[in-house]
Amino acid sequence: MKPTNQIIAVLDFGSQYTQVIARRIRECQVYSRIYAFDTPAQKLIEDGVVGIILSGGPSSVLKKDAPRPDAKIFTLGIPILGICYGIQTLAHMLEGKVDPSAQREYGRGKLTIRKKGLLLAGIANTIQVWNSHGDKVTQLPKGFETIASTENSDCAVIADEVRQFYGLQFHPEVAHTEQGREILSNFILKICKCRGDWLMSNYVEQAIQDIQKKVGKSRVVLGLSGGVDSSVAAALIHRAIGKQLICVFVDNGLLRKNEREEVERIFSDHFKINLKVARSGKRFLKKLKGVTDPEKKRKIIGKEFVEVFDDSVKALEGVDFLAQGTLYPDVIESVPIAGNPAALIKSHHNVGGLPKRMKLKLLEPLRELFKDEVRALGKELGLSHEMVWRHPFPGPGLGVRIIGEITPARLKVLREADVILLEELKRADYYYKVWQAFCVFLPIRTVGVMGDERTYDNVIALRIVESSDAMTADWAQLPHDLIQLISSRIINEVKGVNRVCMDVSSKPPSTIEWE
Repeated sequence: MKPTNQIIAVLDFGSQYTQVIARRIRECQVYSRIYAFDTPAQKLIEDGVVGIILSGGPSSVLKKDAPRPDAKIFTLGIPILGICYGIQTLAHMLEGKVDPSAQREYGRGKLTIRKKGLLLAGIANTIQVWNSHGDKVTQLPKGFETIASTENSDCAVIADEVRQFYGLQFHPEVAHTEQGREILSNFILKICKCRGDWLMSNYVEQAIQDIQKKVGKSRVVLGLSGGVDSSVAAALIHRAIGKQLICVFVDNGLLRKNEREEVERIFSDHFKINLKVARSGKRFLKKLKGVTDPEKKRKIIGKEFVEVFDDSVKALEGVDFLAQGTLYPDVIESVPIAGNPAALIKSHHNVGGLPKRMKLKLLEPLRELFKDEVRALGKELGLSHEMVWRHPFPGPGLGVRIIGEITPARLKVLREADVILLEELKRADYYYKVWQAFCVFLPIRTVGVMGDERTYDNVIALRIVESSDAMTADWAQLPHDLIQLISSRIINEVKGVNRVCMDVSSKPPSTIEWE
């Protein structure tokens, strides 16, 4: 699905910020796509790429086996912007010089602009930027000039205005860089001359046409979880093909309190979507008995989900497609690009293909979108505010919010605590102000005193974060009286809990979920 014939390509050299770059481009209402760093130049042209960004990365261009792009990209006649490792690659491959920096530049720095040109138009003469590099450009390639510098790098911004090649030694995509989005916007809109017309309303129309063309008269089955991704996918596909869509909701026994009933009410009763419910909680819990390793839990839950789903599909006739709410970050994180130095953080059980025995073709109408774009799509499709802005919920459910073994007793405790947390956040008008909020069951017991008696009960941790896209996150600093109320209610109302803690870690280095 290609919603526009104007694409900004981000060649991925393994930076932790590659996805952030792609998001910043889309904020300019221009379509971006992440490619392997060595993607052939011809492929980029065939896809309609009008500008290329070389991402940062952990390697050094001075190493013999350092990742390199196809050298032909420099002969295409389209603008190129190198960021961090990208500027070093640009300089190195165009016969400039890169040397190890005497002092590694990491964190905040001061950028002083000498000449603005198109790239730095409208940017203040001095701004704070975010650095992360050990090498630096020491000699410019022919045709380039330095237009800005930092304390540690004379060539912090370089430009060849004739060929429209540019390099930034810092990261403009992160929030720590002042006016970083404006710099990227200048490259995308002024230099690449993109129209800025990639709108969600246009995407809906194109997506519906693509689904209808791909599916034809076949039936589609979708694994509905009730979360934002699968709900939006269901609404989009239903808009496109109506009764040809069948949704299957797998109750894996790891859901939040009353979740199955709520999904049935919304999709079966309200949207009139053909919904089948597979109640398989006992089956999942039996397989998970005694398992404590988080990746093993994820794999077991994923495997059982597919098998339950397979059984449900066998009972249907004329189904040729399996639809999933896979998003772009899922695809990037879960399917390592060949040669990409970036490491796999954790597995996603909804990505990676289907068992051959299912013999179904895959339909993933959201795989080009980031999370906030999916929310915008849901709004465009007429879904309720409550559904569109529902907090993310992991595919493995509460299975990855119970540290250690999953048991019915622990699930009950976690469900009751989770209800209280969400109730109080909504009552205090904080639920929609934070990105995600949930409880984590810790496999430890602590001493307490309740009613003049000694207790030895469980611990619940609160995880409440602020974010825009889940790629980075910070813990939400809620009013103390609200945290106190949540803690007090959980301890007093949830039998088996005598202590509540709060997770005050940021991502990175921590992840949002504990497992």
